[in-house]
Amino acid sequence: MEQDTRYIRWFEKIKIEDIPIVGGKNASLGGMCRELATQGVKIPNGFAVTAEAYWYVIESARILDELKEAMEGLVKTNLDDLMNRGKEHTI
Repeated sequence: MEQDTRYIRWFEKIKIEDIPIVGGKNASLGGMCRELATQGVKIPNGFAVTAEAYWYVIESARILDELKEAMEGLVKTNLDDLMNRGKEHTI
């Protein structure tokens, strides 16, 4: 039976071309796991949550507008501000 891969992808199946699906870090992890396995390095398999899964949760919970509002004006380098916004906008 073919596994549904819309929401998760196992590292052993992820390639660098999957960046749009799982993001750069996860695609790199997948590539590293695949490459090292061929060299005999044993790495426990893991998985990545896909961008589609992320958007499914955001849309199902109807929180996109609240997230946008919470992040409006955020200076990305101001971690204290980010932490405070997270505390104020618990969903």
